[in-house]
Amino acid sequence: MNIKEVIRPITYLKTNAADVLNTVTQSHSPIIITHNGEAKMVVQDIDSYNRANESLTMLKIVAMSREQIKQNKFKDANTVFSKIEKKLGI
Repeated sequence: MNIKEVIRPITYLKTNAADVLNTVTQSHSPIIITHNGEAKMVVQDIDSYNRANESLTMLKIVAMSREQIKQNKFKDANTVFSKIEKKLGI
């Protein structure tokens, strides 16, 4: 993605909203909207937004897990499965 191709001023969004909608929906590429020459927002399709949020959620889980490992707040898999099997009477 060439960043220069996806930057548009706010006036473009105001006058071409349907075109922006079609572009982001079909290409799955975001469009950066500027105001007074500064990037102010990103327009993206809902599928890309949802995938990005899912990825961010997974990264947060990994970061939390790493922190718990650093703090020695974990149990090994054998201990966990043994407790589960005991509760299930296996």
